[in-house]
Parts: sequence; C-alpha cells; structure tokens
Amino acid sequence: MHRVKIHQGDITKLEVDAIVCASEDCIGFAAEAAGENSSEGEVSITAANNLSAEFVIHILGPVWRGGDQREEEQLAYCYNQIMDVAKQQNIKSIAFPAISCGVSGFPTRRAVKIAIREVNQALRQNPLLESVVFCCFDPVTTALYRTQVGK
Repeated sequence: MHRVKIHQGDITKLEVDAIVCASEDCIGFAAEAAGENSSEGEVSITAANNLSAEFVIHILGPVWRGGDQREEEQLAYCYNQIMDVAKQQNIKSIAFPAISCGVSGFPTRRAVKIAIREVNQALRQNPLLESVVFCCFDPVTTALYRTQVGK
C-alpha cells in the first residue's frame, strides 16, 4: 500500500507525472483541446499547461442513475482505461480525483471502493508506477479513502 497515498487539496498543485481530469470542466488544464466530444469512459491524454504535472488524462466518468444502469461497472472501466494509458506512457506518478462523485451523483462510498480495488489491481500489473495519489476535495471523502486504503 506504500504506493497509494491520500491527499486533501488542489489536484492541480500536486507534483506528479499526470493528473486525471474527470469532467468536461478541465479542458483548460491542457495545451491541446481534449474531451470536447468525449463520451463516458473515453480517455485522452494531453500535455499539461502551466501545471506541475506533465500530462492531463481526461475521462468522463459515469453519471449515477440509481445503480441499475451498470454505473459501477462503468466506473471500474474508467479506472482501468486510465491505468492502461499510464502504463503505455510510462507514467511513474498519477493523481486521481474522486471520479463521478459530486455533480455526477455517484455515491462516494461505492466510488471509493471501486477506485481502490481497480487501482490496486492495476498496480500489481505495473511495477513501474511508483505512486498513485487520490486527491480529495473535502474531509469526508478523504476519510473514506483513508478507511478503504487501510483495508
């Protein structure tokens, strides 16, 4: 678990190789336009623009529609797509927001379990990835991540 860290704060301030942008709102983070016509689960990577990170990985996470529309499976797919891109690009450190939480309405507790499970599984397959940071925007989400990482 030493490769997984929890941080509360601004993801754009983290010194990592790549940050994940999980909404259409962060197109401005990138030097190249990305995500303008993205669909859920589609991933793209761009150069970062005036950030500590070198890359921004863009993905549009699923919107919670009550849980019977395969939302959990779709969220897991998003994490897998991101981790595949990180491996292909030889990224050594990456920071994730709480994908699909907040405006997209995904229940945070469920999303955190999926995030930890999928990232841990991907880490076993990618020994070159040295650090994954889950960057949280509030104390409640931070506590949920810390609880799940400890399990």
